[in-house]
Amino acid sequence: MSTEPETTEETGPGTPEMPEAQGAPEMPEAQGAPGAPDEAAGGGRAADGGDGAAEVSGAGETSEGADGGAGEETAESTEGAGSAEAAEAAEAAEAAEAAEAAEAAEAAEAAEAAADGAGKPELSEAAAELAAQRVERERIERRKAERDGPVESGAKLSGKAADLLAAVRAVEAGAKPAAAVFAAPSRPAPERTPEPGPAATAAASVRPAPEPEPVRQERPAAAPAPAPAPAPAGPSPRTVDAVRRVLAEGGAPEALGQQAAVALGEGAGELLRADPWQLLRVPGVRPEQADGFARALLGAECGPQDERRGRAVTVWLLEQAALAGHTALEAPALTAALAQRGVPDPDEAVQSALAEGEALVFEDALEEPGAPAAQPADDEEEAERPVRVLIALERYAMAEESLADGLARLINSPSQDAEETWAPVVAALSGGAAELARAVAGHGLVLHTGGDASRAEPAALLGAARDAGLRALAVCHTADGRDRLAALPPTRGAGVGTVAGLLAGAEGPGRDGDGALELDLLIVPDAPQLDVESAAMLVESLPDGARLVLGGDPALLWSAGPGRVFADLLAARACPQIASRLPDPGPIGELVSGIGIGELNQVEAPGKEVVIVPVRDAGEAVHRTVQLVADSVPRAFGVPVEGTVVITPGHGGAAGTRALNAALKERLNPGPGRFGGFDPGDRIAYSPAPGRTLPGTVVKADAEGLHLSCAGAPVVVPRERVEAWVRHGWALTAHQAVGGRWPAAVVVLPGDAAQALSRPWVYTAFGRGERHLSVVQGAEGALPRAVAEIPAKPRTTRLATLLRPQSPTD
Repeated sequence: MSTEPETTEETGPGTPEMPEAQGAPEMPEAQGAPGAPDEAAGGGRAADGGDGAAEVSGAGETSEGADGGAGEETAESTEGAGSAEAAEAAEAAEAAEAAEAAEAAEAAEAAEAAADGAGKPELSEAAAELAAQRVERERIERRKAERDGPVESGAKLSGKAADLLAAVRAVEAGAKPAAAVFAAPSRPAPERTPEPGPAATAAASVRPAPEPEPVRQERPAAAPAPAPAPAPAGPSPRTVDAVRRVLAEGGAPEALGQQAAVALGEGAGELLRADPWQLLRVPGVRPEQADGFARALLGAECGPQDERRGRAVTVWLLEQAALAGHTALEAPALTAALAQRGVPDPDEAVQSALAEGEALVFEDALEEPGAPAAQPADDEEEAERPVRVLIALERYAMAEESLADGLARLINSPSQDAEETWAPVVAALSGGAAELARAVAGHGLVLHTGGDASRAEPAALLGAARDAGLRALAVCHTADGRDRLAALPPTRGAGVGTVAGLLAGAEGPGRDGDGALELDLLIVPDAPQLDVESAAMLVESLPDGARLVLGGDPALLWSAGPGRVFADLLAARACPQIASRLPDPGPIGELVSGIGIGELNQVEAPGKEVVIVPVRDAGEAVHRTVQLVADSVPRAFGVPVEGTVVITPGHGGAAGTRALNAALKERLNPGPGRFGGFDPGDRIAYSPAPGRTLPGTVVKADAEGLHLSCAGAPVVVPRERVEAWVRHGWALTAHQAVGGRWPAAVVVLPGDAAQALSRPWVYTAFGRGERHLSVVQGAEGALPRAVAEIPAKPRTTRLATLLRPQSPTD
């Protein structure tokens, strides 16, 4: 591979200065608050808002994080790009905040429409998706209620806890739908850590995330969406005012009032006064900030031994673990994290959370290789089997169990006339596609693995199934993936959509009377990007006898949200697994294939398909990146500027997305940035929901908001939501870029990004370019070491354990 780029400019430092993000109401820094230092579990500082993970100390487990794309800046890195673990969680937090607040805003809009009778415009894609998710969650709750009766516990509870328990039992018994009882759980997000200072005040600095409003988006006519479930009304003005008064008494910014009222519901003011640590349910609030707030309200009664504090910190740590990709935490890891957060009796705090219904406990048998053998007890008793004790939030526990139940239903309910139905499909195919079709003919669930070239096989299956008269659909993670799959000849451009579009009812078929999708075959070529909640909704939507093909590249980064669905299914071996033998072509394909097995090989690139650009520091990295995008790549390969993507480990740091996007804007589309820092022609990354990033461009700005063009569809983002949902998009993180490909990719590896690198990250980033890859290399030996020694960070999940009762299939 070449080590010299084609350039016309001299190398030199040229990192432009970045303007500071606009501030938000802050609480003064708390000093001496009861608790542990900031670096405790689940509260690791986010180095950037990007592709990292919130660290849970004591667990020693992090995730690749979430792609929130746009959002409030989290803590800037003090050492360049910082750690990937902190970066991914911050990005997930930003996106989770936006999505949850969006649901609340949509609810308020629905209530207003009912009051004044005014018509509303067509639901946006994000709004429709949230409505569809509520419908599916209600359906999942009803299915669970049919199998499980209410748990007889909580007899000693009173007040709000007793009301919550009664509501849970009403849902379990099918007396009420879940959406009518519970609001969506809030997800705290790491925010900018304030600079240390000598002031001792009542509460620490908090940056509240603004509440999103619906986005008006025009799209082509599609199949009619199912009627959305009635959205719960937003908090009343009286509730918001009461919350603001309590916040003011505790030294917290009154601007948090709306968010706190949404998170805590009616009666939020009284609840906060009785239990100040409930402030931790507001996105962005950290334990030390809640401690300062509690001290101001409770005075001498406030202390780290308060059981209310232990219970709230337990839930907060579980939320932070979810941002890092875990669906549960092992009990020892959770108690260790609580001890680091200054909880005197961690075991008692966990038990209190369980008793109040704030979390659920599971005991999963240890059957992994190397697990201790079962120990015999008394002669008359069965041998005791070793177990691991897991603590989980109900939201993710329910999703994981529902997903396991739905997968088991597909595995065990093949249609009776399968051979006759699928015979024409198998006969029409050959090679790997025929092997895949034969597996699908006999099994309800099939896994298909391979690189980008292997997508031709599920595409061939899709085309043959539709030709045979079967109702077949393939859905991808991104609009770019959908378009690339539709461009493959076997599909003839039909029967292809996106996961978000299908769940929202904007793409794909209708639903039958039971709410199931009218499909015989569903193919998901990007299954590694499915989080546990999206996967559960897809599986629960399939009718009995339908076939599900989950495909993708297991070497890619995992999902932005909690879970590792595809990896757990591969490990469980509960269904056929078909490995494609189609290699990705060219020098880039050869390079990426080696990275997938832990080898960073030097490949022959006679056409300069792969170029290494060594740099000394972050300033030079930014300068050379701008040079490549604006001059070298267009001139040498004929790739226009819009056909090149820049990928860097995180948002913060001297060579993060913020710095790179500022430099690229200055060179490619200079302007004053009069509308939230954006000008017409700016390239952007639009993130309306967690884990979803839509590349696009700015068209114009007016009183309605910022007008974008995303995947060919016009989108209007209200001015209040621009800062939260839109970033400049010449440079992306690997999680933002996964699922898409560009003619050329420039991957920036500054020296301070060494800790952010891992084999899945390098594999994902290097594979985004189709014709050309430039690597701006300042990490030196950290790059080959990451490829050889740093695999995907583990996630604690239960899906593989839940699937063990299914018979293994070779």
